[in-house]
Amino acid sequence: MSQHSRRASRDLGTRQHRRIGRIGRLAFSSALAAALTAAAATSPSTAAAAAPVAPAPVSIQEWDVPTPNSRPHDPAVAPDGALWYTGQMANHLGRLDPATGQIKEFPLKTPGSGPHGLAADRDGNIWFTAAFKGYIGRLNPETGQVAEYPLPDPRARDPHTPVFDQGGLLWFTTEQSNFVGRLDPRSGDIRLQMVPTPHAVPYGIAVTAQGVPYFCEFGANKLASIDPRTMAISEVVLPDPAARPRRLAVAGDGTIYYTDYARGYLGHFDPATRKVEEWPSPGGRAAKPYGIAVTPDGLVWYSESGVEPNTLVRFEPATKRFAVAVVPSGGGVIRNMAPTPDGRLYLACSGVNKVAVATPARAGR
Repeated sequence: MSQHSRRASRDLGTRQHRRIGRIGRLAFSSALAAALTAAAATSPSTAAAAAPVAPAPVSIQEWDVPTPNSRPHDPAVAPDGALWYTGQMANHLGRLDPATGQIKEFPLKTPGSGPHGLAADRDGNIWFTAAFKGYIGRLNPETGQVAEYPLPDPRARDPHTPVFDQGGLLWFTTEQSNFVGRLDPRSGDIRLQMVPTPHAVPYGIAVTAQGVPYFCEFGANKLASIDPRTMAISEVVLPDPAARPRRLAVAGDGTIYYTDYARGYLGHFDPATRKVEEWPSPGGRAAKPYGIAVTPDGLVWYSESGVEPNTLVRFEPATKRFAVAVVPSGGGVIRNMAPTPDGRLYLACSGVNKVAVATPARAGR
Protein backbone atom coordinates (compact mmCIF):
# COMPACT_ATOMS: atom_id res chain seq x y z
CA MET A 1 0.00 0.00 0.00
CA SER A 2 1.35 3.45 -0.87
CA GLN A 3 1.92 6.12 1.74
CA HIS A 4 -0.98 8.09 0.19
CA SER A 5 -3.31 5.14 0.62
CA ARG A 6 -2.23 4.72 4.22
CA ARG A 7 -3.11 8.34 4.88
CA ALA A 8 -6.45 7.95 3.15
CA SER A 9 -7.35 4.92 5.24
CA ARG A 10 -7.18 6.78 8.49
CA ASP A 11 -10.49 8.04 9.75
CA LEU A 12 -10.84 11.73 10.31
CA GLY A 13 -11.92 11.51 13.93
CA THR A 14 -14.55 13.17 16.03
CA ARG A 15 -12.80 16.27 17.38
CA GLN A 16 -10.64 17.43 14.52
CA HIS A 17 -12.42 16.78 11.25
CA ARG A 18 -10.18 17.58 8.27
CA ARG A 19 -10.22 16.40 4.72
CA ILE A 20 -6.92 16.70 2.89
CA GLY A 21 -6.60 15.13 -0.54
CA ARG A 22 -5.06 15.53 -3.93
CA ILE A 23 -7.83 17.88 -4.91
CA GLY A 24 -7.08 20.11 -1.95
CA ARG A 25 -10.48 21.77 -2.14
CA LEU A 26 -11.70 21.07 1.36
CA ALA A 27 -9.75 21.91 4.49
CA PHE A 28 -11.84 22.57 7.49
CA SER A 29 -12.26 21.74 11.13
CA SER A 30 -15.39 21.22 13.17
CA ALA A 31 -16.16 21.68 16.81
CA LEU A 32 -17.83 18.35 17.36
CA ALA A 33 -18.27 18.90 21.07
CA ALA A 34 -21.25 21.17 20.43
CA ALA A 35 -23.23 22.69 23.23
CA LEU A 36 -26.49 20.86 23.76
CA THR A 37 -29.65 22.82 23.06
CA ALA A 38 -33.18 22.26 24.26
CA ALA A 39 -34.67 19.35 22.35
CA ALA A 40 -37.10 16.49 22.60
CA ALA A 41 -36.18 14.20 25.48
CA THR A 42 -35.88 10.46 25.09
CA SER A 43 -36.72 7.71 27.52
CA PRO A 44 -33.74 6.44 29.54
CA SER A 45 -31.50 4.10 27.65
CA THR A 46 -30.94 0.45 28.39
CA ALA A 47 -27.26 -0.45 28.18
CA ALA A 48 -26.73 -4.17 27.79
CA ALA A 49 -23.63 -6.15 28.54
CA ALA A 50 -21.67 -7.52 25.60
CA ALA A 51 -23.01 -10.86 24.40
CA PRO A 52 -20.79 -13.75 23.31
CA VAL A 53 -19.30 -13.21 19.86
CA ALA A 54 -19.22 -15.91 17.19
CA PRO A 55 -17.78 -15.90 13.66
CA ALA A 56 -20.22 -14.30 11.21
CA PRO A 57 -21.33 -16.70 8.47
CA VAL A 58 -20.53 -14.44 5.55
CA SER A 59 -18.23 -14.51 2.53
CA ILE A 60 -16.62 -11.28 1.31
CA GLN A 61 -15.41 -10.83 -2.26
CA GLU A 62 -13.38 -7.76 -3.14
CA TRP A 63 -12.36 -6.04 -6.37
CA ASP A 64 -9.64 -3.43 -6.96
CA VAL A 65 -11.05 -0.29 -8.56
CA PRO A 66 -9.18 0.72 -11.74
CA THR A 67 -7.86 4.16 -10.79
CA PRO A 68 -5.22 4.20 -8.02
CA ASN A 69 -6.00 6.20 -4.88
CA SER A 70 -9.64 6.70 -5.90
CA ARG A 71 -10.79 6.50 -2.30
CA PRO A 72 -14.09 4.73 -3.02
CA HIS A 73 -16.27 6.35 -0.41
CA ASP A 74 -19.88 5.16 -0.54
CA PRO A 75 -21.64 2.30 -2.37
CA ALA A 76 -25.17 2.08 -3.77
CA VAL A 77 -27.41 -0.59 -5.29
CA ALA A 78 -28.83 0.09 -8.77
CA PRO A 79 -32.14 -1.35 -10.04
CA ASP A 80 -30.20 -3.76 -12.28
CA GLY A 81 -28.20 -5.08 -9.31
CA ALA A 82 -24.98 -3.23 -10.14
CA LEU A 83 -22.76 -1.86 -7.37
CA TRP A 84 -22.05 1.84 -7.83
CA TYR A 85 -19.46 3.77 -5.85
CA THR A 86 -18.04 7.27 -5.57
CA GLY A 87 -14.37 7.62 -6.49
CA GLN A 88 -13.97 10.67 -4.31
CA MET A 89 -10.35 11.56 -5.00
CA ALA A 90 -10.45 10.50 -8.68
CA ASN A 91 -13.50 12.64 -9.54
CA HIS A 92 -15.58 9.85 -11.01
CA LEU A 93 -18.32 7.36 -10.27
CA GLY A 94 -17.77 3.66 -10.79
CA ARG A 95 -20.02 0.73 -11.67
CA LEU A 96 -19.23 -2.89 -10.79
CA ASP A 97 -21.12 -5.80 -12.30
CA PRO A 98 -20.81 -8.36 -9.47
CA ALA A 99 -21.62 -11.21 -11.86
CA THR A 100 -18.66 -10.52 -14.17
CA GLY A 101 -16.35 -8.40 -12.03
CA GLN A 102 -16.20 -5.74 -14.72
CA ILE A 103 -15.84 -2.14 -13.55
CA LYS A 104 -16.58 0.95 -15.64
CA GLU A 105 -15.70 4.45 -14.52
CA PHE A 106 -17.69 7.58 -15.37
CA PRO A 107 -15.82 10.92 -15.16
CA LEU A 108 -17.53 13.99 -13.76
CA LYS A 109 -17.52 17.20 -15.77
CA THR A 110 -16.51 19.59 -12.96
CA PRO A 111 -12.91 18.98 -11.80
CA GLY A 112 -12.42 18.39 -8.11
CA SER A 113 -16.09 17.65 -7.36
CA GLY A 114 -15.23 15.20 -4.57
CA PRO A 115 -18.21 12.83 -5.00
CA HIS A 116 -19.17 11.55 -1.59
CA GLY A 117 -22.54 9.78 -1.28
CA LEU A 118 -24.80 8.40 -3.99
CA ALA A 119 -28.22 6.86 -4.59
CA ALA A 120 -29.96 5.31 -7.60
CA ASP A 121 -33.42 6.39 -8.69
CA ARG A 122 -36.07 4.07 -10.12
CA ASP A 123 -34.93 4.72 -13.68
CA GLY A 124 -31.33 3.78 -12.91
CA ASN A 125 -29.93 7.33 -12.84
CA ILE A 126 -27.23 7.79 -10.22
CA TRP A 127 -27.51 10.85 -8.00
CA PHE A 128 -24.47 11.94 -6.00
CA THR A 129 -23.29 14.64 -3.63
CA ALA A 130 -20.35 16.75 -4.81
CA ALA A 131 -18.91 17.50 -1.38
CA PHE A 132 -16.01 19.61 -2.67
CA LYS A 133 -18.03 21.78 -5.08
CA GLY A 134 -21.40 22.24 -3.39
CA TYR A 135 -23.80 20.62 -5.84
CA ILE A 136 -25.98 17.55 -6.29
CA GLY A 137 -25.28 15.63 -9.48
CA ARG A 138 -27.22 13.19 -11.64
CA LEU A 139 -25.42 10.74 -13.92
CA ASN A 140 -27.22 9.05 -16.80
CA PRO A 141 -25.37 5.70 -17.13
CA GLU A 142 -26.63 5.22 -20.69
CA THR A 143 -25.08 8.42 -22.02
CA GLY A 144 -22.51 9.34 -19.36
CA GLN A 145 -24.02 12.82 -19.19
CA VAL A 146 -23.99 14.59 -15.83
CA ALA A 147 -26.49 17.23 -14.71
CA GLU A 148 -25.57 19.51 -11.83
CA TYR A 149 -27.88 21.15 -9.28
CA PRO A 150 -26.00 23.80 -7.25
CA LEU A 151 -27.17 24.34 -3.69
CA PRO A 152 -29.09 27.64 -3.54
CA ASP A 153 -27.52 29.00 -0.34
CA PRO A 154 -23.75 29.75 -0.39
CA ARG A 155 -23.57 28.69 3.24
CA ALA A 156 -24.53 25.16 2.20
CA ARG A 157 -21.29 24.09 0.58
CA ASP A 158 -20.68 20.39 1.31
CA PRO A 159 -23.55 18.00 0.51
CA HIS A 160 -22.83 14.68 2.18
CA THR A 161 -25.25 11.73 2.17
CA PRO A 162 -28.31 11.42 -0.13
CA VAL A 163 -31.36 9.15 0.14
CA PHE A 164 -34.60 8.85 -1.83
CA ASP A 165 -37.99 8.71 -0.17
CA GLN A 166 -40.91 6.64 -1.43
CA GLY A 167 -42.22 9.54 -3.53
CA GLY A 168 -38.95 10.03 -5.39
CA LEU A 169 -37.72 13.13 -3.53
CA LEU A 170 -34.01 13.20 -2.73
CA TRP A 171 -33.06 14.14 0.84
CA PHE A 172 -29.50 14.94 1.86
CA THR A 173 -27.28 16.21 4.64
CA THR A 174 -24.57 18.87 4.43
CA GLU A 175 -21.89 17.97 6.91
CA GLN A 176 -20.03 21.08 8.02
CA SER A 177 -22.59 23.54 6.66
CA ASN A 178 -25.19 22.30 9.17
CA PHE A 179 -28.11 22.06 6.73
CA VAL A 180 -30.34 19.27 5.55
CA GLY A 181 -31.95 19.52 2.15
CA ARG A 182 -34.52 18.18 -0.28
CA LEU A 183 -34.28 18.08 -4.06
CA ASP A 184 -37.26 17.45 -6.32
CA PRO A 185 -35.88 15.66 -9.42
CA ARG A 186 -38.92 16.66 -11.48
CA SER A 187 -38.34 20.39 -11.12
CA GLY A 188 -34.78 20.63 -9.84
CA ASP A 189 -36.03 22.71 -6.91
CA ILE A 190 -33.90 22.47 -3.76
CA ARG A 191 -35.06 23.43 -0.27
CA LEU A 192 -32.69 23.73 2.68
CA GLN A 193 -33.28 23.72 6.42
CA MET A 194 -30.74 24.72 9.08
CA VAL A 195 -30.25 22.19 11.89
CA PRO A 196 -31.19 23.77 15.26
CA THR A 197 -28.05 22.60 17.09
CA PRO A 198 -24.97 24.62 16.08
CA HIS A 199 -22.13 22.55 14.61
CA ALA A 200 -24.39 19.48 14.62
CA VAL A 201 -22.51 17.90 11.68
CA PRO A 202 -25.54 16.25 10.01
CA TYR A 203 -24.20 12.99 8.62
CA GLY A 204 -25.93 9.69 7.80
CA ILE A 205 -29.59 9.83 6.73
CA ALA A 206 -32.34 7.27 6.10
CA VAL A 207 -36.10 7.35 5.46
CA THR A 208 -38.70 5.36 7.40
CA ALA A 209 -41.57 3.43 5.79
CA GLN A 210 -43.79 6.41 6.64
CA GLY A 211 -41.60 8.69 4.53
CA VAL A 212 -39.93 10.49 7.45
CA PRO A 213 -36.20 11.19 7.05
CA TYR A 214 -34.01 10.65 10.13
CA PHE A 215 -30.40 11.74 10.33
CA CYS A 216 -27.45 11.58 12.70
CA GLU A 217 -25.93 14.65 14.32
CA PHE A 218 -22.34 13.52 14.44
CA GLY A 219 -21.29 16.71 16.21
CA ALA A 220 -23.71 16.12 19.10
CA ASN A 221 -25.38 13.30 21.01
CA LYS A 222 -28.49 13.53 18.86
CA LEU A 223 -30.60 11.98 16.16
CA ALA A 224 -33.18 14.09 14.34
CA SER A 225 -36.22 13.72 12.11
CA ILE A 226 -37.46 15.98 9.31
CA ASP A 227 -41.12 16.68 8.73
CA PRO A 228 -41.43 15.76 5.02
CA ARG A 229 -44.04 18.47 4.42
CA THR A 230 -42.75 21.46 6.40
CA MET A 231 -39.09 20.37 6.77
CA ALA A 232 -39.27 21.20 10.49
CA ILE A 233 -36.57 19.34 12.41
CA SER A 234 -37.23 17.49 15.69
CA GLU A 235 -34.15 16.45 17.62
CA VAL A 236 -33.75 13.39 19.82
CA VAL A 237 -31.19 13.69 22.61
CA LEU A 238 -29.35 10.46 23.30
CA PRO A 239 -28.79 9.74 27.01
CA ASP A 240 -24.98 9.78 27.04
CA PRO A 241 -23.50 13.25 26.33
CA ALA A 242 -20.44 11.55 24.83
CA ALA A 243 -22.46 9.73 22.15
CA ARG A 244 -21.64 10.63 18.56
CA PRO A 245 -24.00 8.83 16.15
CA ARG A 246 -22.53 8.68 12.65
CA ARG A 247 -24.63 6.42 10.41
CA LEU A 248 -28.09 4.90 10.81
CA ALA A 249 -30.41 2.36 9.20
CA VAL A 250 -34.15 1.74 9.44
CA ALA A 251 -35.33 -1.76 10.38
CA GLY A 252 -38.45 -3.45 9.07
CA ASP A 253 -40.33 -2.69 12.30
CA GLY A 254 -39.74 1.03 11.87
CA THR A 255 -37.07 1.32 14.55
CA ILE A 256 -33.66 2.81 13.92
CA TYR A 257 -30.20 1.34 14.51
CA TYR A 258 -27.21 3.66 14.59
CA THR A 259 -23.46 3.46 15.07
CA ASP A 260 -22.05 5.43 17.99
CA TYR A 261 -18.62 6.10 16.56
CA ALA A 262 -17.07 7.86 19.55
CA ARG A 263 -18.07 5.40 22.27
CA GLY A 264 -17.87 2.11 20.38
CA TYR A 265 -21.56 1.20 20.68
CA LEU A 266 -24.43 -0.01 18.53
CA GLY A 267 -27.56 1.98 19.34
CA HIS A 268 -31.28 1.41 18.82
CA PHE A 269 -34.02 4.05 18.87
CA ASP A 270 -37.75 3.40 18.68
CA PRO A 271 -39.56 6.48 17.31
CA ALA A 272 -42.89 5.21 18.68
CA THR A 273 -41.83 4.76 22.32
CA ARG A 274 -38.75 7.06 22.31
CA LYS A 275 -36.80 4.26 23.98
CA VAL A 276 -33.05 4.05 23.40
CA GLU A 277 -31.06 0.82 23.79
CA GLU A 278 -27.37 0.32 23.23
CA TRP A 279 -24.81 -2.46 23.23
CA PRO A 280 -20.99 -2.29 23.34
CA SER A 281 -19.48 -3.26 20.01
CA PRO A 282 -17.36 -6.44 20.01
CA GLY A 283 -14.24 -4.43 19.14
CA GLY A 284 -14.48 -2.37 22.32
CA ARG A 285 -14.42 1.36 22.98
CA ALA A 286 -11.98 2.05 20.14
CA ALA A 287 -13.96 0.01 17.58
CA LYS A 288 -15.28 3.15 15.83
CA PRO A 289 -18.50 1.64 14.40
CA TYR A 290 -19.26 3.30 11.09
CA GLY A 291 -21.22 2.08 8.03
CA ILE A 292 -24.46 0.25 8.90
CA ALA A 293 -27.33 -1.51 7.12
CA VAL A 294 -30.30 -3.75 7.88
CA THR A 295 -30.82 -6.66 5.48
CA PRO A 296 -34.31 -7.87 4.49
CA ASP A 297 -34.16 -10.69 7.06
CA GLY A 298 -33.97 -8.09 9.85
CA LEU A 299 -30.30 -8.62 10.74
CA VAL A 300 -28.17 -5.56 11.46
CA TRP A 301 -24.72 -5.31 9.89
CA TYR A 302 -22.09 -2.66 10.49
CA SER A 303 -18.36 -2.06 10.18
CA GLU A 304 -15.79 -1.52 12.90
CA SER A 305 -13.38 0.98 11.35
CA GLY A 306 -11.13 1.33 14.39
CA VAL A 307 -10.21 -2.35 14.34
CA GLU A 308 -7.32 -3.48 12.14
CA PRO A 309 -8.18 -5.27 9.99
CA ASN A 310 -11.70 -3.80 9.79
CA THR A 311 -14.48 -6.15 10.78
CA LEU A 312 -18.00 -6.71 9.53
CA VAL A 313 -20.30 -7.21 12.51
CA ARG A 314 -23.69 -8.92 12.50
CA PHE A 315 -26.25 -8.24 15.24
CA GLU A 316 -29.37 -10.36 15.74
CA PRO A 317 -32.12 -8.22 17.31
CA ALA A 318 -34.07 -11.27 18.49
CA THR A 319 -31.20 -12.76 20.52
CA LYS A 320 -29.08 -9.62 21.02
CA ARG A 321 -26.04 -11.61 19.87
CA PHE A 322 -23.11 -10.43 17.79
CA ALA A 323 -21.04 -12.24 15.19
CA VAL A 324 -17.90 -10.90 13.52
CA ALA A 325 -16.09 -11.44 10.21
CA VAL A 326 -12.71 -9.99 9.23
CA VAL A 327 -12.53 -8.03 5.98
CA PRO A 328 -9.89 -9.85 3.89
CA SER A 329 -8.09 -6.74 2.58
CA GLY A 330 -8.27 -4.96 5.92
CA GLY A 331 -11.02 -2.64 4.69
CA GLY A 332 -9.14 0.62 5.12
CA VAL A 333 -12.26 2.18 6.73
CA ILE A 334 -15.65 1.00 5.45
CA ARG A 335 -17.59 4.24 5.66
CA ASN A 336 -20.92 3.07 4.32
CA MET A 337 -22.72 -0.03 3.08
CA ALA A 338 -25.85 -0.77 1.07
CA PRO A 339 -28.13 -3.83 1.40
CA THR A 340 -29.45 -5.57 -1.71
CA PRO A 341 -32.97 -7.00 -2.03
CA ASP A 342 -31.58 -10.55 -1.82
CA GLY A 343 -29.73 -9.89 1.45
CA ARG A 344 -26.18 -9.15 0.32
CA LEU A 345 -24.19 -6.08 1.32
CA TYR A 346 -22.30 -3.75 -0.99
CA LEU A 347 -19.22 -2.18 0.60
CA ALA A 348 -16.68 0.50 -0.31
CA CYS A 349 -13.24 -0.02 1.24
CA SER A 350 -11.74 3.48 1.08
CA GLY A 351 -8.14 3.08 2.17
CA VAL A 352 -7.38 -0.06 0.19
CA ASN A 353 -9.02 1.15 -3.06
CA LYS A 354 -11.51 -1.68 -3.31
CA VAL A 355 -15.22 -2.38 -3.44
CA ALA A 356 -16.74 -5.55 -2.06
CA VAL A 357 -19.81 -7.74 -1.87
CA ALA A 358 -20.57 -9.51 1.41
CA THR A 359 -22.83 -12.55 1.05
CA PRO A 360 -24.33 -13.94 4.26
CA ALA A 361 -24.67 -17.70 4.32
CA ARG A 362 -28.38 -17.75 3.49
CA ALA A 363 -28.62 -14.61 1.33
CA GLY A 364 -30.23 -15.22 -2.05
CA ARG A 365 -31.34 -18.77 -1.22
